[in-house]
Amino acid sequence: MMSLAVPDAGVGNDPWWVILIKVLFIFVFLVVLTLFNIWWERRVVARMQHRVGPNVHGPFGLLQSLADGVKLMLKEDLMPKGVDRLVFVLAPAIVAVPAFLTFAVIPFGPTVKIPFTDTYTRLQLTDLPVSVLYVMAVASIGIYGIVLGGWSSNSTYSLLGGLRSSAQMISYEVGMGLALVTVFLFAGSMSTSEIVAAQSHQTVTLFGTDIPLPGWYAFLLFPSFVIYVISMVGETNRAPFDLPEAEGELVAGFLTEYSSIKYAMFFLAEYINMATVSALATTLFLGGWRAPWPISIWDGANSGYWPVLWFMAKLMGFIFFYIWLRGTLPRLRYDQFMKLGWKILIPVALVWILLVATVRAVGRETDFSRTTLLVAAAIVLVFAVVSMFIPQKPAPEQPTEEERAENFDAFAGGFPVPPPMAVNTPSRGETVSHTKEGRNG
Repeated sequence: MMSLAVPDAGVGNDPWWVILIKVLFIFVFLVVLTLFNIWWERRVVARMQHRVGPNVHGPFGLLQSLADGVKLMLKEDLMPKGVDRLVFVLAPAIVAVPAFLTFAVIPFGPTVKIPFTDTYTRLQLTDLPVSVLYVMAVASIGIYGIVLGGWSSNSTYSLLGGLRSSAQMISYEVGMGLALVTVFLFAGSMSTSEIVAAQSHQTVTLFGTDIPLPGWYAFLLFPSFVIYVISMVGETNRAPFDLPEAEGELVAGFLTEYSSIKYAMFFLAEYINMATVSALATTLFLGGWRAPWPISIWDGANSGYWPVLWFMAKLMGFIFFYIWLRGTLPRLRYDQFMKLGWKILIPVALVWILLVATVRAVGRETDFSRTTLLVAAAIVLVFAVVSMFIPQKPAPEQPTEEERAENFDAFAGGFPVPPPMAVNTPSRGETVSHTKEGRNG
């Protein structure tokens, strides 16, 4: 379904030198994108807070991220006592390496001709029948690096940060996976290139009239899109879900005992993972490299190297969304964070999957309008979400401190115990003063 009428050798049939160029391009692209995103985040947050931001190294401060990276590489690498040396050293690599591997199945564009050659290739390193599952599986490996790094540091704060990361992985990967099920149902495939092709156009029949609509699943499957966006922020440990490295509670979380280049590798992986989940959201919900409307009216919008521009514009839109959240929202409490994942996102995702599957089955087996079924499903989902915010039954009134003190029995368990700390017992000074007053009286 490629819009460019050129020979398409598919994926996996490229010459070795083309594969090498693609691998090198992905590596350089992710490193340069990370340096740019760090600079851009500083500039955007500085503008939000009426500050200047980096403006010394290079034009507009563009080389500030590079200077920081060189500084971290030249700093002394400290190794705390009592750490598990092998795991402590391997943890940053376990986090960073999978971050690069996930971009292997992301399509940047259609089939193009390589300049100065007669070779045609698709702007994608490779593709699999289960590409989306591959991305989620490889991305989840990086979380183990955070957990192992916190465990091997021989530090209480690092261990707590690693444990929070494991809970975060379980909570929000479930929600993210459920959000993608409806995309698989509509696209009929888990291949990233086929999902992009399935979003080329969409026609809805209303009152006997065919109405063309944007084929993006962000509109057609809006609840799934919202659940995925929330889950991807939690998956990448970004504010307001940066609980594994909460500075106000855990010093620096799992990063507390790391320094020098190993410290930088964790942040390199964080920014690459931001780009990965943003690229996956672009591919699955925003039509991938296809031009948005009304640019798509132009015949050449989806041919040549123009689709790379549309893909990058959508990708940077998600990166800006990350930065905007960090500059505006405070960090959630841990109980709020877990409640959002388990009590809201996962139940809503399950209900939405059942509704979408029902609409697909009924629309295929009967003559009912799919538009009517989708509207009815959306109404049911809205009622389900609203019901979650209805206040629960108020808890019974708790006894006051005076009532607890009067009913306290020190020998209730068979042995004497001291009274609760909340009971206001007179101090030694107050006892002496009362005794003196009694004697004087």
